[in-house]
Amino acid sequence: MKYNFSVVPMLFKNHISLALSMFYGFFKMALTRIKPKRGCGYNHFKNLCLLYIKLTPLCNLNCVMCGQRGDKGVLKNGAEYKESKHILPFEQYKKLIDEAAAEKPVIYLWGGEPFLYPDLFPLIRYAVEKDLFVSVNTNGVMLERCAEQIVRDKWSAIFVSLDAFRDVNDRIRGKGSYDRVIAGFNAINREKERQKSKLPVMGIVTTITNMNYDSLEALCDASREWNLGVHIFNLGTYTNDAIVDIHKKFILDNFNIETHFLEGFNTGYNKNIDAKKLYSTLQKIHHTDYGHPVITVPALNPEKIHQYYNELEKPVRVSCIVPWCQVNINYNGDVHFCADYPDYILGNITEQSLKEIYNGERANKFRKLLSSSSVNGGAGIFPGCLRCYQNMLFGKKPHGY
Repeated sequence: MKYNFSVVPMLFKNHISLALSMFYGFFKMALTRIKPKRGCGYNHFKNLCLLYIKLTPLCNLNCVMCGQRGDKGVLKNGAEYKESKHILPFEQYKKLIDEAAAEKPVIYLWGGEPFLYPDLFPLIRYAVEKDLFVSVNTNGVMLERCAEQIVRDKWSAIFVSLDAFRDVNDRIRGKGSYDRVIAGFNAINREKERQKSKLPVMGIVTTITNMNYDSLEALCDASREWNLGVHIFNLGTYTNDAIVDIHKKFILDNFNIETHFLEGFNTGYNKNIDAKKLYSTLQKIHHTDYGHPVITVPALNPEKIHQYYNELEKPVRVSCIVPWCQVNINYNGDVHFCADYPDYILGNITEQSLKEIYNGERANKFRKLLSSSSVNGGAGIFPGCLRCYQNMLFGKKPHGY
């Protein structure tokens, strides 16, 4: 659990294309760590290794802990339908891919539910034809009907959100969702065999909450049958009232904008998690062979799990590198660094090129403040970033973690 290096040899053995893409991406990330964090005049765009595209705010599930449509979601009560009028057309994404293709970033498509974007299949075909690695994050309930085309179009990877075995998962994500996901896995595996293809690599992402932390093993046992490439346990994105208030003031004082999205993760689903029990469960899972690698994000020393869920003010990752090697495109074309907190807008791809935006004044202002030693006690992260999933994946560990 402290390190996830064990995944690398298994990926090279089973899925060399995925492993090479990951290796190239991590190599470019490493360069951003060791090079000076230059500001104006430096071409940050050449370090771009991960391009997130949020295709739509629409979703066909209502997962209770979701920062968008969950209990505290910022797009609940029909707001997503109003927002869906602003989704970008396929032609705009073609221009984006044409511009970014030379840097060979991994393309990560998400939502909402990306299968509700009307031109999902032409978009992925276009990116694959440009020799880009395309990963789709989905709730998986529409996989079965699309299996033949997914395999034929050579999607690189699919990551499905699945939180537990049947009954617990369905209480979190909706009745029948578990069986529909498994039907989708089975359909894709049949098509891969029929079409003699190793693609797409399939993985699941399990978000740990107080609703499922004590029932993870049954999901892992069932996963032996699904021909997965990887299983990721996400310890979850959480915050509280105090952090939200501090972050809002910080962003208002420094960028003169009101923030809204962090509140969507102030859910309380981190409370009352028995850290010792969770550690014991994850330890057992990590030492069991399920036929595919298992990763925990963030990888932590065992004694820090209690802190992760109960002492949210303490950082477990520092020195976020996302603004130097990654970028997010929202469904309306807005560009921002932070996937789940898109309040600070760098620009819009309908008005400027991505390179101009990525190297622009607003982007460099964000980088300069983030790298300032005065921010958050010198941690190199903003107040609201303490449990940010992007930072958990790519941020630097403080000593002892």
